[in-house]
Amino acid sequence: MLDFWWLVIFGFLIGILASMTGVGGGVFIVPILTFFYAFVVNSATGTSLTTIIFTAIASTVNYAKQKRIYFKTGLILVITTAPGAYMGAWLATIMEERLLGLVFGVFLMLVAARAIISVLRKKTQDKQSAIVTDTQLIHSGKTIALGVGLGFFGGIASGLLGIGGGTLIVPILTIALGMPIHYATATSMFTMIFTSISAVAKYYQSNLIDFPVALTLAAGSIIGAQVGAYTSKKLSGRNLTMIFGVILIIAGANMIIKYH
Repeated sequence: MLDFWWLVIFGFLIGILASMTGVGGGVFIVPILTFFYAFVVNSATGTSLTTIIFTAIASTVNYAKQKRIYFKTGLILVITTAPGAYMGAWLATIMEERLLGLVFGVFLMLVAARAIISVLRKKTQDKQSAIVTDTQLIHSGKTIALGVGLGFFGGIASGLLGIGGGTLIVPILTIALGMPIHYATATSMFTMIFTSISAVAKYYQSNLIDFPVALTLAAGSIIGAQVGAYTSKKLSGRNLTMIFGVILIIAGANMIIKYH
């Protein structure tokens, strides 16, 4: 088991990647807590989501200054992502640990494959040009309805796997809603505040949160989130999507290996 102070360093590095790609950080926090600190998976997910609340708030503050958040669209998605997250947290408390770990790993690999394939086929940039502004997006009834419907499953994934929801929300925003990747990552972090709080409420009721660990991780992630938000705007949409995919492959492979 690693020393406790390593959590601050982990939190800082995770905060950079989480904010930059809009995934929240749970894809790394859950494996770290299970591998190095002997957490059971559902306790790691609850602790991860608690940390993500702070990471998401810190990222949102920075992205709001950059004017990269689609606030209206984000709030509409919260209508389904938040209750979905609570349901996912409930499912996590009753599922067998090995199954949960395998589901987590396979899920991440599938999302990663979809993101990378979309870049290699050069479809990402084409889809991003479909809708330019937040107002245009919410006035597209069918598009926003699709996003809200899919958002429920993003919320379930968030609560179930402790990932904050960004691994599904970012693809939903870019592929289904046509939002540019730079705005999708920022908007994902905004919605993650509400999604994570909803899931944490259930984990708290089940006594599955280690608050000292969560707050220690948060101490590093809050700073890292500022670095990630700044770095994100320097990257091209193609490169940002590729980084998003590679991060998910690494995290997914780690979980599959552990629970094989």
